[in-house]
Amino acid sequence: MLTVEEFHSKIESGLRLLDGATGSNLRLAGMPRGESTEKWVLENPEVLMALQRRYAEAGSQIIYAPTFQAQPIALEKLGLADQCEDINARLVELSRKAAPGCLIAGNLTTLATFTDSWDEEQFDLLVENYSRQIRGLLDGGADLLAAETLMYPQEAEAILTAAELEGASCCMYSFTMQGDGSLFSGRDAGPILRELEENGAAAVGFNCVAADMMTPYLVTKLRRSVKGPLLCKPNAGNPIIGADGLASYAMKPEEFAAIMAQCRVNGATLLGGCCGTDPSYIAALKGL
Repeated sequence: MLTVEEFHSKIESGLRLLDGATGSNLRLAGMPRGESTEKWVLENPEVLMALQRRYAEAGSQIIYAPTFQAQPIALEKLGLADQCEDINARLVELSRKAAPGCLIAGNLTTLATFTDSWDEEQFDLLVENYSRQIRGLLDGGADLLAAETLMYPQEAEAILTAAELEGASCCMYSFTMQGDGSLFSGRDAGPILRELEENGAAAVGFNCVAADMMTPYLVTKLRRSVKGPLLCKPNAGNPIIGADGLASYAMKPEEFAAIMAQCRVNGATLLGGCCGTDPSYIAALKGL
């Protein structure tokens, strides 16, 4: 795994483009609704690898392994909790094979839906789950960790603790937040990101926020608190929920890129896409 210093050196040398959405593109490629992404990918690896190759060709320099919900507490529903480490390792290896020229990030996410309080016992449960997942990501050879769509600072603290326990030094943290820069708990995100940065985060920022005219403002506000690399990975606008209950996004790559160009001017360092984006959106960012 990279050190934070090595990662920052790569950014100074021109590293700036992340990938885009994974789950929505896999569903378009045939993954059934409600299916576990991790399980389906292991059964249909060629679909995932084709998508990640397209991201690499579009210009992505960091590819997220499809390990979003590969923690023991989530895998328990599938009867796969005992295979947590192996599943994470195999998914990182698949991503490496698909995009050998890219950095591969082991992807972690919120566990808020599995937590009914933030007491010491629940915190220890989070650390245990993230530790096992990180162990598998390291076994698979991940270059760094990417904790995304976090909702509460306690989740980031648990990941930070687990990463330290497992010897994983390079981790990016991104929260889903509101356009005014507050978390959904109501707390201002700026001081939380600054504290993570002070405790060794390789990069901090946001994802799963609608790309609109407020997004550059959000970057500006967070930049007042964040001194190092600032991550910006928004959705392709606001979701449109169809009769089938699935979300679609109307924003085109060119419109997305125009907003992201302003985000870069305002201080965003690492650019990518979340829900509703695909390799064409990343290709539109290449000139930024």
